[in-house]
Amino acid sequence: MQAIIPIVGKTEKNFLGANWQRILWVVIFLAIYYSPAPEGLDPKAWQLFAIFLSTILGFIIKPYPMVVVAFTGIVMCGLTGTLKAEQALISFGDPTIWLIVTAFFISRAFSKTGLGQRIAYLFMSKVGKTTLGLAYATSLTNLVIAPVVPSNTARLGGILFPLQQSISLAYDSDPAKGTERRLGSFIMANAFQGNLVVSAMFLTAAAFNPIVANVAVNHGIHLDWGTWFMAAIVPGLVCLGVLPLVLMLVWPPEIKKSPEAVTIAKQKLAELGAVKRDEYIMLGVFIGLIFLWTLGAKLFHIDATIAAMTGLVVMLLTRVLTWGDLAAEKGAWNTLVWFSALVMMAKYLNSMGFIPWMTQHLSASLGGMGWQAAFVLVILSYMYAHYFFASSTAHTAAMVPAFLPLLLALGTPPMLAAISLGFAGNFMSGLTHYGNGSAPIFFDSGYIPLKPFWLLGLLFSVIFTGIFALVGPVWWDVIGLVQF
Repeated sequence: MQAIIPIVGKTEKNFLGANWQRILWVVIFLAIYYSPAPEGLDPKAWQLFAIFLSTILGFIIKPYPMVVVAFTGIVMCGLTGTLKAEQALISFGDPTIWLIVTAFFISRAFSKTGLGQRIAYLFMSKVGKTTLGLAYATSLTNLVIAPVVPSNTARLGGILFPLQQSISLAYDSDPAKGTERRLGSFIMANAFQGNLVVSAMFLTAAAFNPIVANVAVNHGIHLDWGTWFMAAIVPGLVCLGVLPLVLMLVWPPEIKKSPEAVTIAKQKLAELGAVKRDEYIMLGVFIGLIFLWTLGAKLFHIDATIAAMTGLVVMLLTRVLTWGDLAAEKGAWNTLVWFSALVMMAKYLNSMGFIPWMTQHLSASLGGMGWQAAFVLVILSYMYAHYFFASSTAHTAAMVPAFLPLLLALGTPPMLAAISLGFAGNFMSGLTHYGNGSAPIFFDSGYIPLKPFWLLGLLFSVIFTGIFALVGPVWWDVIGLVQF
C-alpha cells in the first residue's frame, strides 16, 4: 500500500510523475467515453459516467488540484453535449452546498477571534490533571467546535494538533528523542480517532457528509442537520467515552498524570486575556445556529442554509468577519466548485438511468440474501474499500450514489441506509495514514508509527461501527427515527 503514497498529493514536486498521472487520467476517460454503452443504457448516461469516473479518478491521483479537475468535469459535460449549460451549472445554487460553504466561512471566525483556542484551553484547565482527562478535554473541544468547522484538516491541523504537540513536548515526549510513548502517542491517537466520531455526529462536521445527505434527498429521504445530529448523538457519545479507555489498554502512555497541562492551559488563558467583543459575538452566533439547526428548525421552519447565512451576515455586519476574510477562505470556494460538480453529475446519473441500471445489476447479484445480511455486506464493503482511496470525498462521491439505491432496492429501511453510509464514511477515514486530510499531519509528526497507525485505524473502525450497530438501533427506535 505504501506504493500508492508517492502518487497521491505530491504531483507538484515531480514533473515526470505529474505528466504520467495526467496521461493516465486522459487515457482512462477516453477509453470509457468511446467504448460502447452497455445494452439497455442511454449512450449519454454512459458518457456522463465516463466524465464522472474520470473526475473521481482525478480527485484520487491529483494530476491537477481538485478544483481544476472539477471544473474540467463541468466543462466536459457541456462540450460533449452530454448536458446543457444550465444542467451542468445547476448545482451551484444547491442549498446543501451553500450550507457547507457557509460553515467554512463561520469556521474562519473561530480561528480569527481565538475562541476555538480559548475553549480548548478552558477544557484542559478543568479536566487535564490526568492523561485520561486530557483525552476527554480534546474530545470535548472537538465536539464543541465541529458543528461550524467542516474541515477535518482545519480542526485537527489548526487547533487540536498544535495543542497536542505542545503538551507532548512539555512532558519531553518527542519522537526525535525516542520518547514519543511517554504521552504524545496516546493523546495524538485519541485526537485523531476521536475526530472520526465527532465528524460523524454533525452534518456540517466533515465536507463529505452533505454528499450523503444530498443523495438521500434525491431518493426521498429527509436527512437534515437535526435528523443527522439526533441519530448520532447517543452512539457518538458512547464512542467518545470508550475511546480513551480502549487506548489505555492497547496503546497506553507511560505518564498517567499530567498536572503540568493544567498549568500550561492557565498560562495560555492568561495570555489570551479577558473574553473580547468578537468572541462574545462568535459565541452568540454559534449558540444561535445550534438552536436554529435543532429545535428552531422544528419551531420556526427556518431552512438550515438560511440559518447559517444569517449567522454569517451577523458577523459581517458586526465586523467580526470582513469580505476579505471570506474571499481568502480558499477551502470554501474550492468546496463550492468540486461539490457542485459532483452533486450535478450524481443527479443526472440517476435521472438519465445509469444509477437505476447499476442498482438493478448489483441487487440481482445479492437477491438471494435477506436485506439484513445484504446490508451488512454492503456497508462493510463500502467502508473497507477505503484502503484504496486517499480521499474520503472521492470515496463518498464515487460509491454513495450507487450504494444508497442498492440498499433501498434490497429492502433496507431508507433512513437506516442513509445514516449508515454517512457514519461509515467517517469511520473509514482513519484506516490509513493517507485516508483523509488530517491523517498525514498526525502520521508525519512521528508519534504513531505506520504499523500501529493502521492497526489502531482497523481496531477503532470495528469498535465504532460495533457501537453504532448495537446502541444505534435502540436509540433510533426510541426517537422514532428508524422503523425496523
